[in-house]
Amino acid sequence: MKKTLGCIRKADTDFHLIEPGDRIAVGVSGGKDSLLLLHALSLYRKFTHKDFSLHAITVDIGLGITDFSAVASLCDSLEIPFMLRKTQIGEIIFEYRKEKNPCALCAKMRRAVLANTCAENGFNKLALAHHREDAIETLLLSLFYEGRFHTFHPKTTLSRTGITVIRPIIYLPESHVRHMQKSLNLPVIKSPCPVDGKTKRAEMDRLLAGMKRLYPDAPDRFLHALQHEPYGLWQKDPAEYFPDSCE
Repeated sequence: MKKTLGCIRKADTDFHLIEPGDRIAVGVSGGKDSLLLLHALSLYRKFTHKDFSLHAITVDIGLGITDFSAVASLCDSLEIPFMLRKTQIGEIIFEYRKEKNPCALCAKMRRAVLANTCAENGFNKLALAHHREDAIETLLLSLFYEGRFHTFHPKTTLSRTGITVIRPIIYLPESHVRHMQKSLNLPVIKSPCPVDGKTKRAEMDRLLAGMKRLYPDAPDRFLHALQHEPYGLWQKDPAEYFPDSCE
């Protein structure tokens, strides 16, 4: 957990993700990434000098019957309030629109539900569990399918609701997420999505895995490009610069 918390501290320092008084909602899908983020933030608030609250929100996209009781139990053990929002996102995407590449629209709709829930309940920030490889895969998707050098930022503000989206584990390697999920025995819920593992993002995941076999430090090089000029998609205050290591 030391590495996980170190990466959160680095991201927090670099991008000012968490401030005293924040009411932070954590988007919890039931996957390994969001469960680790929830667990790690519950520890982070104990040793940081910032006073902030945590709440968990799960969006049920309505693809069959999914039991989120294990997620609710984890939240209870961490003393974090849990909210479940039921939606018809799955039905809209797969039955009405019959999307062949549904990921972007699904993510947008889930994020809208999360943001609206935050606004309705007085949460000012929404924490999402995107890790290092997620950012790199989004970069590759933009490069190959849009012809531009772009990925999401560790901290953004949604213009419609004013909610600030933060990504505290953006520096954390996915391999460490898998390791911590097993170490903590987090109750991962299998994705009910019918195209799970068959999307363009899954293609980028396999491409990045191939790159890492040839060039083991490829993710670090991508991260360097995101952080530094002339590319610098992730701007941060040089005066607040934190050492590269997450340790």
